[in-house]
Order: sequence, then structure tokens, then C-alpha cells
Amino acid sequence: MVLPVIICVCMFAMLMLGGAWVGYRVYYRPARLLRQLGTPVIGDARHGAVDERAESEPSALVSVLHQIGSRVPSSDAEQATLKANLVQAGFRSENAAAVFYGVRILTTVMMLVVSLMLEAQMPANPAMKIALMGFGCMTGWILPRMFLERKVKKRQEIVRLSLPDSLDLLVVSVEAGLGLDQAIQHVARELMVSHPVLSEELSLVTLEMRAGKRRSEALRNLAERTGEPEIRKLVAILVQNDRFGTSMGESLRTHSDFLRTRRRQEAEERAGKVGVKLVFPIFFFILPSMLIVAAGPGILQIFKYLFPMMRSIG
Repeated sequence: MVLPVIICVCMFAMLMLGGAWVGYRVYYRPARLLRQLGTPVIGDARHGAVDERAESEPSALVSVLHQIGSRVPSSDAEQATLKANLVQAGFRSENAAAVFYGVRILTTVMMLVVSLMLEAQMPANPAMKIALMGFGCMTGWILPRMFLERKVKKRQEIVRLSLPDSLDLLVVSVEAGLGLDQAIQHVARELMVSHPVLSEELSLVTLEMRAGKRRSEALRNLAERTGEPEIRKLVAILVQNDRFGTSMGESLRTHSDFLRTRRRQEAEERAGKVGVKLVFPIFFFILPSMLIVAAGPGILQIFKYLFPMMRSIG
């Protein structure tokens, strides 16, 4: 009775996976490509990478997490640091900090429940049980923060890798006669498909300047939102060129060449570290297998003939 049920479940899972794969390959992937190809090359200047539509209603889970997290006491400095990290990770909602605290409380409770479920496998020492439960709760409290920091680093890496292409396009736009504001808007529109994260940030710069902020202030806000050191250097160059009236195109081209050279040097540095990093995997995993294959037959022959001969001589 159990075997037919298992066969039916496996066949159903295989059919579901096959249908999902066919739907992705035949319908979803070509449609996504057509949507990318169908975007106008020169669109309306009022539309950018930032979606200006009204935000959708939050789900029930997000609302519950917001209600829980809004009751967590925290200092103003901690709130400011958390909001800055959330913005750098791409979460710009005003309720993001409360939802994040709600997620931390939820993961802490979940880890406490898991610790209570594993109480039978814990040592009989009560102090050890309390320490393990406390360690589980601490892990649940720290995990969301680690995930947030990892997301911030990943987003900063995406921005850093897409910066040289945007600088080249910005140089071409400036040397073609566009002002810096129009050049930033044009670059944001052109990078919407290839580099959406940087396009969104540049679109926000354009929106802030339209709202009445000075160009230097909008650019400094860009550096604060991303937290990427290369963006800070670029902002410093743009502000200084705007203040002293130096050549914008030449400065941007020099900075773009510097970024490409630095990216090549980082790639060469990573390639140089590969040999050192491969020492331990080779020593512990590959070398024993090679020794077994190469010396295994000879060792077996020694055990088969030499040891009995030595016993007979003795």
C-alpha cells in the first residue's frame, strides 16, 4: 500500500517540475526578453527607473511584523544606523525598521521553539540547557542582521561593478553637449535594463533635483544611500568640478579609467590567491585519492606476497 503512494507522489512531483520548466522556457523567459527589448530607446523624460505608482497594500504578515516591531524599544542612534543600513540594502519604506525588528523577534521565538523541541537531546545539566537555549535565542536575534549586512555588501558590489559603464555613458553625454543634470537623467534611463540598481539611484538623484534640492546635496544623498566608497569619490569629483568649473568630461574619463584599472587589479589579485586557497582542498581531498589510485595496487601486492614471505623466513 505504501509503495504505490510513494510512486504516485514521485510521479506528481516530476510532472509538476516538468510543467514548471516548460512554462519557464516556453512562456516566461521569452516574454521577459521581449519586455526588455520592447522598452523604448528614447522614452518620456518623466518616466525613470523609479516606479511612481502608489505602493501596494502590505500583506497580513508584514502588518503583523510591523505591529510587533514598533513596540521594540531602541535608541535614536540605533534607529538612525538601522535605517541607513536598510536604505543601503534597498529597503526605503518608512516602516522597514519596524518590520525588521519584527523579523528579529520572530526568528528569536522560532529558535527558542526549536531549542525547546531539542531539549530531550540536550545534556542533563540545567546550566548547559539554559546556555544552549540562550545561544539559540541569540542566534535568532543576530541572523537577520547578518542577512541585512550581506545584502548591503551585495548591493554595493553591484553598484561598484556597474559604475565604469555608467561613467563612460556619462562622459559621452556630457561631451555631446548635455548638462550634468540632463546627462544623469539620460544615463539613468539608458541603464534601466542593464544596471537597474544604479539606474534607480540616479533616477532618485534626478527626482531630488526636480524637487528643489541643490545638485551637490542630491549627489551627497546618493553617496549616503549607497554607502559605496567609489560613489563617494565620484560625488566628490562632481561637486569639485561644479564648484571650480573644471572640465567635467576629462575628470569623469580619468576616474572611469581608474575604476577599470582597479577592477582589473582586483581580478588579478583574486587569481593570484587561487593557488594558495587550493592547497588545503588538494591536500585533504585530491591527494589521498591520487595516492590510493597510484600506490594502492603496489601496497596490495606488498601485503599479498611480501608479508607472508617475511613470516616464512622468520
